[in-house]
Amino acid sequence: MNAYKFLADGAVSPFAGFRWPVGAWVEAGSADVCRLGIHACRIGDLPFWLGPELWEIELDGDVVAHPRKVVAPRGRLVRRVEAWNEAARQDFGASVLSRTRTRFGAVAVLGGYVGDIERHLATGRVPLAAFAAARAAERAGGPIEYERERSRQAAWLADRLSLGTD
Repeated sequence: MNAYKFLADGAVSPFAGFRWPVGAWVEAGSADVCRLGIHACRIGDLPFWLGPELWEIELDGDVVAHPRKVVAPRGRLVRRVEAWNEAARQDFGASVLSRTRTRFGAVAVLGGYVGDIERHLATGRVPLAAFAAARAAERAGGPIEYERERSRQAAWLADRLSLGTD
């Protein structure tokens, strides 16, 4: 199965600090979510794991699907998604801000989220801006609106980065 993986600069896992070799299989032994295994994203999971580098990853073995991620006993980086770059990150942030401003900027209780998003974007914290947009949607319409906003973000990423569909 092919999926995606956000990594820190230099193909380094942001959680384990592991430097991924490109093209070589990495063995984890088993797939136990948040404990052991190769963790990756389907397109719909991407907004929850934003990072500096996006890679396509091939997973092998029994792939276990979880909410917000998939886990497998082995995987290998196939290619870096070069379209996920500083310009794309800025455009993604701008789209999140614009949509939130349009939907909630005039609503007193939700307008503060717009300011939060602006501050996060000004300091390069695009993942927090995306989260704040989803929280604004949730405050306006409940958990379903949080999920809809995250789905909109995933669709934007898939379109802009020309990613396959899940």
